[in-house]
Amino acid sequence: MPTFDTIAFDADDTLWHSERYYAQTQTKFVKLLAQYRDEEYIRAHLYEVESRNIQHFGYGVKGFALSMIESAVEMTDGRVSGRDIQTIINLARDMLNADIELLNGVSETVAALAQSHRLMVITKGDLLDQEKKIQRSGLGKYFHSIEVVSEKTRETYARLLAEHSIALQNYFMVGNSLRSDILPILELGGSAAYIPY
Repeated sequence: MPTFDTIAFDADDTLWHSERYYAQTQTKFVKLLAQYRDEEYIRAHLYEVESRNIQHFGYGVKGFALSMIESAVEMTDGRVSGRDIQTIINLARDMLNADIELLNGVSETVAALAQSHRLMVITKGDLLDQEKKIQRSGLGKYFHSIEVVSEKTRETYARLLAEHSIALQNYFMVGNSLRSDILPILELGGSAAYIPY
């Protein structure tokens, strides 16, 4: 069995709940625009706008908010009111200020692992938002380094390992996304644990 000196964790939906806030906000967005379109159309359109905007705004609440606003303008042919736009901004603000709820067992597990391993966070999203979440989670003191990246690719992980002088065989990644947390590490020849949210 290999010996892992460094264990890296994804943040959202690996250490704490995140997706539920997006789902709740999307439901409120659907209700807000229900006078213009049906639910299925609104959800599909928002997803389409989000997908094309990732390259411009990246991941996170702020990009999601901009996509909701753009989607609302497009779906209403520009008729969406300033009051409704303000409601969308308030929904995003609520997401940014939502309580950080750790997943079961995370606090104890991270504290125990920190006694014998160098721990890292490698996550996507908005830098300010992710830094605040880590601070508010109470977990920040356990992590040697926190990396917020725009994408998690094989090249991203290789760069981070080199920057931190970590040998691949001594590195272990933990995350809830096969595409961004697990497969890039496996492609490099490393080890990872997939924990579905």
